[in-house]
Amino acid sequence: MFKKSLVLRIFSLLSTIMSYGIAKAICPICTIATGIGVGFSRRLGIDDTITGLWVGALIASTIAWTINILTSYGIRFIGRKPLVAFIYLLLFLWPLYYYNYIGIPGNTLCGYDKLLLGIIIGIITFTVGCLWYNSIKVSNEGHAYFPFQKVFMPVGLLIIMSILFYCITR
Repeated sequence: MFKKSLVLRIFSLLSTIMSYGIAKAICPICTIATGIGVGFSRRLGIDDTITGLWVGALIASTIAWTINILTSYGIRFIGRKPLVAFIYLLLFLWPLYYYNYIGIPGNTLCGYDKLLLGIIIGIITFTVGCLWYNSIKVSNEGHAYFPFQKVFMPVGLLIIMSILFYCITR
């Protein structure tokens, strides 16, 4: 009985993830926007710090989205959030390291690997944008001030940081 219930919960969780149905903290549009940003920046040959910003935002968005889905399905245990974050960081960073995108000699900014620096700052920037949106929403009785504000605030901060890094690295 327990195994059947667990299998049904996992199946239901996977079907929800695949359908983009109930992400409340970070919407699927944010995740898609950051993925598109990564693709465009890499294809256009943009500096690795800027590409890293968008990869970091994608990581942060994916972590928040997964934690929110797990919570909505009542999957709670001690250390759940750090475990999800660790798994996603490993899933994103290990291939970049393994295929020599991280650790390229001479590809540094202020002594730090450009891609890794961009990823760290991207995670922080995206998280700050989401927290900022949530605080504004709370102060406005649970409502956004304008349509798609939830998307605009974190992605807008990423665009600002991208312009800043463009000015620094050109």
